[in-house]
Amino acid sequence: MNNNYVIEYLNENEYRKKERAVKKYNMLAYKKLLFDFYPSLRDGNFIGVVSSRNEKENTVTYELKLPTDAMFSKVHGDIILKYTAYHKQHIIMLDDITTPDDILVEGHQEELTTYKGVMVSKSHAEKDIFKINLLNMMQK
Repeated sequence: MNNNYVIEYLNENEYRKKERAVKKYNMLAYKKLLFDFYPSLRDGNFIGVVSSRNEKENTVTYELKLPTDAMFSKVHGDIILKYTAYHKQHIIMLDDITTPDDILVEGHQEELTTYKGVMVSKSHAEKDIFKINLLNMMQK
């Protein structure tokens, strides 16, 4: 048990909202997060890119890009988990999941539409459809 880390939240309500949105709109990222990344973090295997270090408090902040469909990533951007490891206290502080906010946050009010299997935001649907068509033409 000494090597295991405890997972805590910087703002649990906001974090859980974003986590549920990831579950709803990108199941691949959610499954990897839940079944691979969380257990790995609990075991002390820190994955991702180091974004900052604090030698005084013995903390390291990481950014981990969650796996998504290639088309989702190109059209909307990446989903990134930000967390801080407190090595003295054996705590992992889940800071945030940065998401394409126009997709994942607006999804709580209304259902999103899809075009050729990719989600389209309501705020700039024409732009997203243009990106999808352009990426499909580039693949041919």
